[in-house]
Amino acid sequence: MQYLVSVIDDKSKPGSTDRQPAISEFNDRLIAEGYWVFAGGLADTDEATVIDNRGEQAVVTDGPFVESKEYLAGVWVWEAPDLDVALALATEASKVCDRKIEVRPFL
Repeated sequence: MQYLVSVIDDKSKPGSTDRQPAISEFNDRLIAEGYWVFAGGLADTDEATVIDNRGEQAVVTDGPFVESKEYLAGVWVWEAPDLDVALALATEASKVCDRKIEVRPFL
């Protein structure tokens, strides 16, 4: 099963900025063990654009879709045999990247 693993940062208490070597090492392990599908960091929320085309005209708004101190900083997509394995990996990921992690299975 595949899982979306969201990295959540907090503008009022951001995670450490020196985590890239540890994250790269963790990613290498994910690849070697067959869990890795995809990963990427995201630009700051100031660079986000929201498009709402549910009405008669599209509305384009600068900034994130929700104003919050917490925001999505990056994502992984993992292939894991079950939720327990995904949660164990996410526990390690939270320590490695010094941020909260959310795990959601794909439908």
